[in-house]
Amino acid sequence: QVQLVESGGGLVQAGGSLRLSCAASGGTFSSYAMGWFRRLPGKEREFVAAISYSAYNTYYADSMKGRFTISRDNAKNTVYLEMNSLKPEDTAVYYCAAHRSTIVLRNNKGADYWGQGTQVTVSS
Repeated sequence: QVQLVESGGGLVQAGGSLRLSCAASGGTFSSYAMGWFRRLPGKEREFVAAISYSAYNTYYADSMKGRFTISRDNAKNTVYLEMNSLKPEDTAVYYCAAHRSTIVLRNNKGADYWGQGTQVTVSS
């Protein structure tokens, strides 16, 4: 059983930056692909970014390319999401997730484990 705990959310002005962290425990972190998802108010969950277990491959939703960067530190059992040039439409609850397959995460087909989410609010 893997537990995921996100942190780093908060309130930021448009154009600002935030760095989300997701700390994993209870499993072999380096054997999982990791992803970030978000749920906007009243919307379905959407894929944000994913990273393979070795960090060799990264994937992004089109609207996040060039603004968001996913990374991981397997020694610290942590995955990060660096978010720059934030827009009010990025306001959402952000979740990290773990799955054996990066492709499953990238295609938003679910995850083996989910964090509880962290709120990001971008003011205009």
